[in-house]
Amino acid sequence: MYAVIASGGKQFKVQEQDVVTMERLEGAAGEKVAFTEVLAVGEGAEIKIGAPLVEGAKVEGEIVEHFRGPKLIAFKMKRRKGYRRRKGHRQELTKVKITSIA
Repeated sequence: MYAVIASGGKQFKVQEQDVVTMERLEGAAGEKVAFTEVLAVGEGAEIKIGAPLVEGAKVEGEIVEHFRGPKLIAFKMKRRKGYRRRKGHRQELTKVKITSIA
């Protein structure tokens, strides 16, 4: 069985025992998390699609760790003008292990 959930403005297709990397969530490592924004639930050809959410569907997971993603560089330049700007950014991320889909 799989589900499509929304978290942090993104959608994730998850199954039980999957480890998913998503935007930082509240809570410490080892705590349980519930995702109520379930967009679709299904197995094989039998799929329930919500409009916009599936009623009564819930996906539960456990926070594995918090970490920071790779450094991304935003570089601006205007040719022949001597204008150069460099700015770095590292996104705060969370790994979540999916424990159950109901």
